[in-house]
Amino acid sequence: MARWLLLSVALQAQGFYLPGVAPTEYLDGDRVDLKVNKLTSVKTQLPYRYYVLPYCIPKEIHVAAENLGEILLGDSIENSLYDVRMKVNVSCAMLCEKMLGEEEKGAFKRMIDHEYQVNWLVDNLPGTMKYQKTSTGATSYTNGFPVGLKVDGSYFVHNHVQIGLYYHSNSEEFEGSRVVGFEVFPLSLQQEKRGDGKLTCGDLDDPVPRFDLTKEVSVIYSYDVVWIPSPIRWASRWDSYLKMHEGQIHWFSIINSLMIVLFLSGMVAMILLRTLHRDIAKYNDMEADDQGEETGWKLVHGDVFRKPPHSKALAVSVGSGVQLLVCSCVTLVFSAVGFLSPVHRGSILQGMLLLFTFAGILAGYTSARFYKMWKGEDWKKTTLLTALLYPGTVFSIFFVLDLFIWGTRSSGAVPFTTMFALLVLWFGISVPLVFLGAFFGYKKAPISLPVRTNQIPRQIPVQPWYITGVFSCLIGGVLPFAGVFTELFFIMSSIWQHQFYYLFGFLMLVLVILIVTCAEISITLVYFQLTNEAL
Repeated sequence: MARWLLLSVALQAQGFYLPGVAPTEYLDGDRVDLKVNKLTSVKTQLPYRYYVLPYCIPKEIHVAAENLGEILLGDSIENSLYDVRMKVNVSCAMLCEKMLGEEEKGAFKRMIDHEYQVNWLVDNLPGTMKYQKTSTGATSYTNGFPVGLKVDGSYFVHNHVQIGLYYHSNSEEFEGSRVVGFEVFPLSLQQEKRGDGKLTCGDLDDPVPRFDLTKEVSVIYSYDVVWIPSPIRWASRWDSYLKMHEGQIHWFSIINSLMIVLFLSGMVAMILLRTLHRDIAKYNDMEADDQGEETGWKLVHGDVFRKPPHSKALAVSVGSGVQLLVCSCVTLVFSAVGFLSPVHRGSILQGMLLLFTFAGILAGYTSARFYKMWKGEDWKKTTLLTALLYPGTVFSIFFVLDLFIWGTRSSGAVPFTTMFALLVLWFGISVPLVFLGAFFGYKKAPISLPVRTNQIPRQIPVQPWYITGVFSCLIGGVLPFAGVFTELFFIMSSIWQHQFYYLFGFLMLVLVILIVTCAEISITLVYFQLTNEAL
């Protein structure tokens, strides 16, 4: 009976998307807003507002409300003149005609030279161009479409677009139709008005030449709209955007990283099960016979927990590292379960900023615990450095870069109000939380050390080249980087090419591998340093 009850519940269960964005239903003939977003380029990485080019401008421009992440990414979502209505097909509709002076032509040429892409939105779906890979035959999508193209020194503007909109209807579940796909196919057409008021782009029997920017003094913008029924449900409409075609490469990256982990695990196992065991046996024999001198790591056991020369900087670094680690882990978990997703533009960046801000309490607590363990007295300065050093370095670089972006008049320049909001997050929330965490950290009893520290420091002998700080830092950085560089390449490529990255499952595995690799390389390096009496 219980088995049948469980089966009936399972059959009635329905999946849902965690962020809970409500779908929008449109009745036949309802207006479906086509919004324009920033112009982007993989060459310059400087976004610009859509209307910096001589496109058809509405009488009143309405800028959509944006979250903190969207503003920092340079998004500028505005309304447009395109009249798109549910299930109403349009053929060769004229949008407007714009005169082109030398300044307007120069703007188009610069955008075409730098391969700028136009980004549109319909029902929160980005417009994409569909293409098929010749090698595999797989269908892929790229965000946006080019402003134009350059052929043999001539510039051609894409002044006509074929808009393909996919809709899903289900009268049993909801009334109307839902938009589940948005494709754009741009064309460059030399158009003219005929006597009946129609454009020549509709003459299928008479191919229209391309619109040559250098030869014309005006441009006519036009568009087609085609509505296509689709079996894709609204909850699955983002699957084509987030589809993964490089799964084998990612698995190769995981295997490569695991090989590094196994290599380091073997070294650690050798140290713990062979070398360390042999050393302990030898030292015990020496103690039993009361002969010989102490050597190796046991010789320096009374000095390993001595206060380091730059204890304040170390405590600050450890605190900031904990803050970054917690921020990264929580962001990945939230992204993997769907709370933070590319579906919501800017949500990942905004979530990371907020998590980093509130993780300040852990940074203050950790740095305070370490600094108190070394009997440090200047706790106020240490806490202040924890709150300001790392965030201040990042903010300074960000501010200098933003000044250069302001000079280009790019939409990527962060406005003053957003800059002020970032400062409020930093000084109004993060800094007090760091001091609060430090307060609790200093109130607790200091961390008890397993051995007593000698009063007189030991003289450090001359070290071999492979124990030096430079080599240790190099090895300690190269091996963890080798485990994550493939996934890092895909992340940077997605950012640089303005594509979606949604492989958070792979990324979580890589993060775990990175943490294990760092831990094991630390154990190995510390052991070799102690055996050589390098403190």
